[in-house]
Amino acid sequence: MTVRLHFADPGEAADLAAFLARLIHYDKAAAVRLQAAGDTLAVFGRPPSFEVLAIRTARLAKPYEDGLDTSLDVTVSAGEFLESVGESSESLGTAGTAVVPAAVTGPPWAGVLPPRRGWERVPGLPGASDVRALVHGAVAEFRARVEELAPERRVRAELDRVGREIWSRAVPGTELPVRAAHAAQSLGFLRGDSLDLLSAGVWLRLRTPYGSVALRRAGVGALAVSPV
Repeated sequence: MTVRLHFADPGEAADLAAFLARLIHYDKAAAVRLQAAGDTLAVFGRPPSFEVLAIRTARLAKPYEDGLDTSLDVTVSAGEFLESVGESSESLGTAGTAVVPAAVTGPPWAGVLPPRRGWERVPGLPGASDVRALVHGAVAEFRARVEELAPERRVRAELDRVGREIWSRAVPGTELPVRAAHAAQSLGFLRGDSLDLLSAGVWLRLRTPYGSVALRRAGVGALAVSPV
């Protein structure tokens, strides 16, 4: 049976397509978990370079409904979903629809999502412009330190070591690692002036109007990435 999502307007489909394309940039075989209830679609992905969970929502034109089911929860190929959403975003003059691809075996992260409720604002987060400047400075530091390495030392293990040192630092005044802010910037979330840091149990969430990144405070792995 074909399951079809109806977007509220063309911009919703276009923004979602851009998010999916960024995920695939970091992982050609990326999977995403889709959850739709009422008039909201939530898309979860995990760009491997940042080790955070990325969350993008889209408004639907009408409450999701498929026969007797009133909610959708499925893990699919990000590439296949992008193809369908991309076609929808190119439909001139219409809000567009997208077909939900066949389910795939979900990666381990897809079974451990942050809670829907219980989030509380955490004080101390710098302003959006300061967070963007912090990310830009960290990227510049990474590149400068890599350039200082002798050619024979520019191996993956050494790059990972430098990356872990820089990106595991906390954003001043918070427990949020800089890599989470870098992920938000790279995924197109860190725009405008609205930025909140939230917590719920062991989870931290950096939220903007364009999307969120979330990670667990306990047992969070170190970053191993070469910024581009």
